[in-house]
Order: sequence, then structure tokens, then C-alpha cells
Amino acid sequence: MDLALFDLDKTLICADSNALWMRWLVSQGYAPETLIAEEEALMAQYCQGALPLETYMSHTLAPLSGMGTLTVNGWVRRFIHRDIMPRVYPAARERLAWHQQRGDTIMLISAGGEHLMAPIAQRLGAHGALAVGVEIIDDRYSGAPSAVMAWRAGKATRLADWRALQQENRFHHTWAYSDAIADLPLLTLADHACAVNPDAQLLEEARARGWQVARWEK
Repeated sequence: MDLALFDLDKTLICADSNALWMRWLVSQGYAPETLIAEEEALMAQYCQGALPLETYMSHTLAPLSGMGTLTVNGWVRRFIHRDIMPRVYPAARERLAWHQQRGDTIMLISAGGEHLMAPIAQRLGAHGALAVGVEIIDDRYSGAPSAVMAWRAGKATRLADWRALQQENRFHHTWAYSDAIADLPLLTLADHACAVNPDAQLLEEARARGWQVARWEK
């Protein structure tokens, strides 16, 4: 049995899931319209390495502060149905199905919050998600992250921690799929790395390392 790791944003789907989530919250009246521009500014800083992921997550989790988990779970189900599933690349569905048929363990690995990533993984037929923890106290969201990933190397570290707990699963090979140079530390850990719609830096690295390059279209 192999392990297949998939980034979500712009790898499995043709958009950024947290940006979509902010817009969904605003469209439903659960957050002020100013949140959209704030999220875009924070994401730009984060992608430049100028903003800790913890700061980004604290701002974008704020609309959930004090909300019950059952309420948010209902919101997330509606959000996934409306805004995530229609944006999944057809080729991504095929690749997920290929790993499923092989009996591989499929995990999403993302710097997004687990309140979104875990149910998205379930809808996509994955076995789980390695994502940013969100703090829940007495069945209510505090609005703060409980654990965050470091910039660039964070996914690789999160994967290592998870694999240390999987003593009963000895994976023969690891597959990894991502679109961004920020995931280079993760991709270098894989036996089979695939750059999906890669940015310019990742494309250069993929060609130099002989990795597969895939063009998935919606």
C-alpha cells in the first residue's frame, strides 16, 4: 500500500479554498464584507513569507468565534457542496480514483484549517487531512488556531509527525501532488512527485529533478 498526498488549493481545485470560504461567509451574512479584502491582503503577505500562518489563521477564524461546532459543520457542508465540489479538476478526480483503486491511503495536506479540510477530504474520498488545528472549547470555536505549520517546511514536519503515529501502516511508496514551490520540502520526500499546474519556480525544479508535470484543466 502506498501513501498519496494531495495539496488542495490550485492542485485538486482551481481556486483557494479559504478565500472561497471567506466569500461564502460574507454571502450568507455571517461576516462583514470587509473580510474579503482583509483576507486577500493577509494571504499576499503570507505567500511572500512576511506573515506567520498563525496570524493569518487568527484573522480568518475570527468569524467562527463563539459558534457551536454543529452550526459550523452545517455551514461547511453547504459551502463544500456549492463552492468546492464544482471546482474540482476532472483529472484530479481521475487521479484520486486511481489511488483508491490501488488501495492507497489518500491524505489531503494543507495549510488550511481542519474544520474545512477534514470534511473536504471526506467528500473527495480521501482518508483524512493533515491541516491546521482549530481550537474548540466546550463544543464552540474559540476563533484561534490550536496548532499551525511553519512556512515552507511545515507540511513536511506535519507529515513526519503523522507518520510517526502510523506504526501499523508501512507504506511502500509515497506520492505527492502540489502546484507551489512552497511545497518543495514536501515533494522532495516523495518517491513519486508530481507538479500540478506548477508555478514558474516549481516548474523549473520539477524539470531539473525529473518529476512529472501535469496540466489539469477545469
